[in-house]
Amino acid sequence: MSNSRAGHVARSTARPHSETSRRAPLRTFLHTADGLSVDSVYDPGAVVYDASTPPSGHPVFVVAHGFTGDVDRPHVRRIASVLRRHGAVVTFSFRGHGRSGGRSTVGDREVLDLAAAVEWARSLGHARVVTVGFSMGGSVVLRHAALHPGTVDAVVSVSAPARWYYRGTAPMRRLHWLVTRPEGRLVGRYGFRTRIHHRDWDPVPLSPTEAVPRIAPTPLLIVHGDRDGYFPVDHPRMLAEAAGEHGELWLEPGMGHAEHAAGDGLLARIGEWAVSRAG
Repeated sequence: MSNSRAGHVARSTARPHSETSRRAPLRTFLHTADGLSVDSVYDPGAVVYDASTPPSGHPVFVVAHGFTGDVDRPHVRRIASVLRRHGAVVTFSFRGHGRSGGRSTVGDREVLDLAAAVEWARSLGHARVVTVGFSMGGSVVLRHAALHPGTVDAVVSVSAPARWYYRGTAPMRRLHWLVTRPEGRLVGRYGFRTRIHHRDWDPVPLSPTEAVPRIAPTPLLIVHGDRDGYFPVDHPRMLAEAAGEHGELWLEPGMGHAEHAAGDGLLARIGEWAVSRAG
């Protein structure tokens, strides 16, 4: 696995500008810098466009799902259905998930998938791009913003780890079994529709706490539940400390982990925060 930077990545089989003018949803496969296809969906959102408010006047949210999610999962579609009230939404399946190509590297080369989706969002006419990631996707949006400064206008990381190889909770020990053991990867393929790469990280990617200081001055929101069963509250606190004054921490009472625990009210607040911070 690699921590390499992405280049110019997004090529789509859709015709973005002509289709966007009709404000219809789009589904296509994007192509990453390392040659994989990424199943992606564009929803123009609930905002009414007219001659005075073209798509460039509204933000687009690029949603990075958690491990074993994909663009067709109900919880991912629910996230999109709430955020579309605040702007357009791009959702996609990370490599090894759903109909996308390749195998999951559990947060390493997934930064290339996000880069392709962000570039596609720009090509659709939106001047403001907000990345919103959950769990594994939360770590990916942090690394993407750190490695590619200036490509997004705000970053939201929900339920993300602060450090790699964490095994301090039972759910994380089960996840490590799923990723590292041959029988676990079989369960991932046939039980969760997730194809997992068998190789270890080499080199180890930039950690979330190392990435966070590099995001400034892009606005950053860190969201975490105080009942997260995967990553306890020392993780978001470490991220917030690393972010310093440019980051904002929401520690949500009673919230569990990632998309399933993020209620519509929280998602609406995230949308409002992003619209106000993305310029």
